Amino acid sequence: MLIKGLYEILNFDFQEKHIEAEVKLNRTHEIFEGHFPGHPVLPGVCVIQMIKEFTEKALNKKLLLSVASNVKFMAVINPEKNDTINFKLDLTESGDEIKVKNTVSFDDTLALKLSATFKNRA
Repeated sequence: MLIKGLYEILNFDFQEKHIEAEVKLNRTHEIFEGHFPGHPVLPGVCVIQMIKEFTEKALNKKLLLSVASNVKFMAVINPEKNDTINFKLDLTESGDEIKVKNTVSFDDTLALKLSATFKNRA
């Protein structure tokens, strides 16, 4: 975990190139003091890092983000209001690339849609 203590994995399921993960955010984590004071928001870059970490965990590989496309932030994730978020990832491996299609949601709200390509880290 790149940012220690930011989240806890409540559920992680990987079957046939599909990942479902449920995480609980640590609403008292220091990252929220600066992003943004009095109005905490989970930084988008942290969400993308979490997607990378879940892909690495499922495939037991170290990866580098190569391409992020169709990145659509659709709702703000406020840890004080929505501290449990859900990830759904579909993986496709081709050579040394892993393509990921992902959605992130809380309650019935879609927060992020992302397509990304990761490469094996040498």
